[in-house]
Amino acid sequence: MVLLVVATASDPASIGPAAAFLAMPGWSPGPPIPEGMESFTNGNVRLLKHERSIVAEDDLDRRWQEATGEAVSEVIFLSKHTAVSNRPALTVHPIGVPHLREDETPPQGGRPGWAAVPDPRIGPWFRLMQKVAADQGLVPEFELLTMDHLPVHPRCLLRKYTRILG
Repeated sequence: MVLLVVATASDPASIGPAAAFLAMPGWSPGPPIPEGMESFTNGNVRLLKHERSIVAEDDLDRRWQEATGEAVSEVIFLSKHTAVSNRPALTVHPIGVPHLREDETPPQGGRPGWAAVPDPRIGPWFRLMQKVAADQGLVPEFELLTMDHLPVHPRCLLRKYTRILG
């Protein structure tokens, strides 16, 4: 099983961390993806770069397996996130819009009335973010976002890493 990290080429908050990953040793070009996406491999991690809106990328886990034969255990989306405060933030959270009825249209996309099973590592990641922020002297304001819109991936546990650029 592989871990799929997804980066959007047009999103600086996505492509910056993706470039940092690819600068680390061990990465090599990955298999070609029929949809024109670029991929890279390092151990059991696959980094996928795409051009479309992240909200339009439903079932990437299934699509990856069909294209490569590799089953996906988790999907991580590197993406820009807009906060109400419009202040820079770093978040980690599960995805979905469970508060809407199935006949409603989510304003930012996603599937109404659906939510991913939260990844059990969200808690440890959140605590690590708090520690890093404290160690770096950053403003100690933290919130745990409960849900967010994003593409649908019902076959795996999902988490999303997001960052706002101020």
